[in-house]
Amino acid sequence: MGVLQDHPELALFLCLAAGYLLGKVRVGPITLGGICGTLIVSLLLGAWAKIEIDADVKTIFFALFIFALGYMAGPQFFANLNRKSLRFFALCFIELVSVLGLAYLLAKAFDLDVGTASGILAGAATESAVVGTATEAIGKLPDLTADQISTYQGHVATAYTVCYLFGLVTIVIYTSQIMPMLLRINLADASRALWEKLRGSGGGLESDEREALPGLVGRTHLVTLADGRTVGNLEAAFGGGVTVEAVRRGSKDLTPAPDLELTLSDLVLVVGRRSEAIAAGRAIGPETPGIPGVDTPLATRQVAMTDKSAAGKSLGELRATHAEFGRSGVYVTDVLRGEQHLPANPDTVVERGDVVTLVGARSGLNKIVEKIGTVAKNDATDFIYLGLGIALGSLIGQIVVRFGGVPLSLGTGGGCLISGLLFGWFRSRRQTFGAFPPQAATTIKDMGLAVFIACTGLTSGPQAWPLLKEYGALLPFAGIAMVLVPATISLVVGRKLLKIEKPILIGAIAGQQCSTPAITSVTQVAQSSVPMLGYTITYALSNFLLPLTGPILVGILGA
Repeated sequence: MGVLQDHPELALFLCLAAGYLLGKVRVGPITLGGICGTLIVSLLLGAWAKIEIDADVKTIFFALFIFALGYMAGPQFFANLNRKSLRFFALCFIELVSVLGLAYLLAKAFDLDVGTASGILAGAATESAVVGTATEAIGKLPDLTADQISTYQGHVATAYTVCYLFGLVTIVIYTSQIMPMLLRINLADASRALWEKLRGSGGGLESDEREALPGLVGRTHLVTLADGRTVGNLEAAFGGGVTVEAVRRGSKDLTPAPDLELTLSDLVLVVGRRSEAIAAGRAIGPETPGIPGVDTPLATRQVAMTDKSAAGKSLGELRATHAEFGRSGVYVTDVLRGEQHLPANPDTVVERGDVVTLVGARSGLNKIVEKIGTVAKNDATDFIYLGLGIALGSLIGQIVVRFGGVPLSLGTGGGCLISGLLFGWFRSRRQTFGAFPPQAATTIKDMGLAVFIACTGLTSGPQAWPLLKEYGALLPFAGIAMVLVPATISLVVGRKLLKIEKPILIGAIAGQQCSTPAITSVTQVAQSSVPMLGYTITYALSNFLLPLTGPILVGILGA
């Protein structure tokens, strides 16, 4: 015990290791997850060893976590600010009003202190970030002593742990098992039918599927039918759908200029969409295994769409308005929007900030990149951008606004969340600076939250047992009720009024609860990623909005 007290860093990382190990334990479809596991271990260790952690450690790591969270969600959050997503906003609004209202009513009915009420709110909403924003807000209440602040902050962690456990089990079972029965559907069959309807003739792919016949191909042909035709005429005959990349005449390799005439027995390499490449073969001559010695590599570029005139256009329209695609033999093979891959079909609409993957000859790629955007740079973290974002967020968090005489402040957490959203969105608009690679952002986010939670648990351990003895029966009830009420209201409103498709609605409800275990279980039952279409929208919105409920509840109860 003495070693842990003298070296709190040892206790901190021991909690991380043991907590994530505990989080991997699976009971049916339920796993606690690393964050909840870390909190349980740190509460037990803190109660036993009474370890002191500097409060600044929590603040710094929470700022890193919340900024990274906002940065990753920013592009998708602002992209969803449109008419089509208004119905999903309604679900998130139901979640916010319900959990805030229930937490307030429970606090008044059972005379709960501000820490316990905030912990119930965070745990029942299964949103770990609320622990941070509420804890920080409690520390700024003017009428509390240092001992009261420490006690109430400890109550946040304890109430969160108990309510989280019951809330997690409830949302997983409710969304994956009970909701399909209430909606009278077989979730797997309904998801499959909806997927077929959504992908239509474009034929998109599931997340674990790959094309058996890739759309972009190269083929070599022996000229027997195109004698006397120029390269330019041949390419024009197929609307720019294929390009001639190499011509071998005897032992000589010729430059495939537009005015080059093809002669009998030439060997020609064409590259293009599969259908056009096959059709071109019927106009050139029989296909051959290859052209010995001719290797024409195709370069790949990931390009951020920054051209305003290209926003809102389909790939087909983009190809028609930019002749460089046809002349240079450049093709779009993938469209990345946030973390979602979209099919590179002619009818796929691209927006500013999308990252398109272009494949073609190097010279042609450089020409088209200049027209539509810039090469996306995301190989190393831009610490200038990162540092400025967190500093700005900290400043925003210091702003105090009085609402009906109640002082409300976002705190460092809320401020960094807003700056993260703005900086992430701004980065997506022009991706030449401010790089924060997804792997790095995810690591910072997970590490920041895990260290914050471990620090909270270690310092809150001594207050855990008295709180459980006082409110033991109430906490499980609150965890279950605060999941069922908003989820049920959203189910009725989403289906009866908003007419959201049933599999997508179930995923959206899991998202409004910010529950990754729930959507994991739902997609397993659905045997499809279709419910993710609703989950990604509400998850991004709730990830931003739910953390703000912590300071609001603290401000109201602490007034």
